[in-house]
Amino acid sequence: MVRTIAFLWFGKPKVALTIGAAMVINLCCAALAGATIPLLRRQLKVDPTIASGVFLTTVTDVIGFLAFLGLATWWLF
Repeated sequence: MVRTIAFLWFGKPKVALTIGAAMVINLCCAALAGATIPLLRRQLKVDPTIASGVFLTTVTDVIGFLAFLGLATWWLF
């Protein structure tokens, strides 16, 4: 769905694949971080509900930014 919208918007299949792949990478990393961050905080004897959301948001933003720019640099240039 996202690739279709990106293809219709930009008209280039490489851009659509880059956006779609970056989203898949970001979602996989977000799922992994969302499962491990609270578990790691529990192991450290810290309440996992206090700051897990902040850490998860930071990881998701950084990975999404790096995944998109890295794939765009690698595939498009």
